[in-house]
Amino acid sequence: MKKNKSKSRREERSNSPFENKRKFCPFSQPGSPIIDYKDIRLLSRYVTEKGKIIPSRITGVSRKKQKELSKAIKRARFLSLMSYTNKSYLS
Repeated sequence: MKKNKSKSRREERSNSPFENKRKFCPFSQPGSPIIDYKDIRLLSRYVTEKGKIIPSRITGVSRKKQKELSKAIKRARFLSLMSYTNKSYLS
């Protein structure tokens, strides 16, 4: 007679110090902001200080929305709404 395992694999791994939180896409929720190249405040949250676009594995943005986000950032840079790098000159 086999015993049923009371714990699933997910529960067994929950004691790990490196718990993986389930990331959700902030743009796929109802009532979420629309990705637009003119919304610089929203786009700047997904760009580092050096000007690199933050990858989706860190932000949790879905693949489809990450593509839209990168297009919007690149379009805003091209139209000079955003800078390619965050230049700060100390004087």
